Amino acid sequence: MQTRTHTPFRPAARIAAIGVSEILAIGARAASMRAAGRDIITLGAGEPDFPTPDHVKAAAKAAIDRGETTYTALTGSPALKAAIAAKFARENGIECGVDEIIACTGAKQVLYNAMMATLDPGDEVIIPAPSWVTYADIVALAGGVPVLVPCEEGEGFRLSPSRLRAAITPRTRWLMLNSPSNPSGAAYSAAELSALIAVLHEAPHVWLLADDIYEHIRYGDAPHATPAALDPAIAARTLTVNGVSKAYAMTGWRLGYGCGPADLIAAMSVIQSQSTSCPSSVSQAAAIAALEGPQDFLPERCESFRRRRDLVVGRLAAIPGLTCRTPEGAFYAFAGCGGLIGARTGEGRAIADDRAFCSYLLDAAGVAVVPGTAFGLPGYFRVSYATSDAVLETALTRIAEACAALDVRG
Repeated sequence: MQTRTHTPFRPAARIAAIGVSEILAIGARAASMRAAGRDIITLGAGEPDFPTPDHVKAAAKAAIDRGETTYTALTGSPALKAAIAAKFARENGIECGVDEIIACTGAKQVLYNAMMATLDPGDEVIIPAPSWVTYADIVALAGGVPVLVPCEEGEGFRLSPSRLRAAITPRTRWLMLNSPSNPSGAAYSAAELSALIAVLHEAPHVWLLADDIYEHIRYGDAPHATPAALDPAIAARTLTVNGVSKAYAMTGWRLGYGCGPADLIAAMSVIQSQSTSCPSSVSQAAAIAALEGPQDFLPERCESFRRRRDLVVGRLAAIPGLTCRTPEGAFYAFAGCGGLIGARTGEGRAIADDRAFCSYLLDAAGVAVVPGTAFGLPGYFRVSYATSDAVLETALTRIAEACAALDVRG
């Protein structure tokens, strides 16, 4: 038999410093341990445990029965764009024309399209940290430079005007804002957004990306605020991103959307035309039903998340060595573990950092959480409470017992 030789596989340089999302990697390790017989609780995924609403599923089935299984217009069907425009007008006070809307295969693709369509090598994107792990990687894939600006717990994990002003350079192209935030749950008030917008008026070359995906999971009486509705001038350089994954429990349907200036949307459409083309026609029909149908279940689900938030925050804050700020929205708690860094396990291993702490919880307690380093702010860990009260109770008991077993004397 002839021996075939070939040059070893060489990945593209642009992915050399980028790996699979640490959230997914931790989930994969937890799944492997579960498959091996371990009792593992995963509190890592950002996925609601509620079902997709019945009327949404019925709309998808009806679309299939009508034969709506072919390509649609590149950036979304006219019916979907009408539903998106009505949603923005009704809930956010943003007026969007048909050519100012794009529907994509998930909100993540909206972000990806925007960065690929606008960034040249060396362009900078300001990202308040802690931030969703994908933001920085998408920027890097597009040839840009992610500029992570640490936002401390004492500042509510929110970006201040002074920090924003200090981070802006002539190469800055975008500011990314996520409110309520993954992973901290921090939410910006209208006044806080207006203060940041004032800084952006000093830097007219900087565009704003407002990720509102957790808009309907916000606690307290303050209404959700979004930049494009607060200032018409900033709206002319703002991309507002949203989707149906979180509020409507439709993560697997992969349908996100954005509203922004027509020339930006046209550039993003070029990227989409050469990658995925249109989103799933069936998912578009489902999204129309979600946006136009009953909304009364949203406050009920939000209240369930609020109850779980209070459970998680209270239990974590009561554990010696941990701290936990109360988030204003989303379904994550971003807890500090600095008081246990340097502690030793029963086997004598030192907890060197937040990654080591999370690895210890998985090994010793069978609970998977995500280290703050993955989100750009070491010394913390993220707990997703998008699961049942019973599961959370068990997980929190395990975490407490594992922390108590550490020798904090080092």
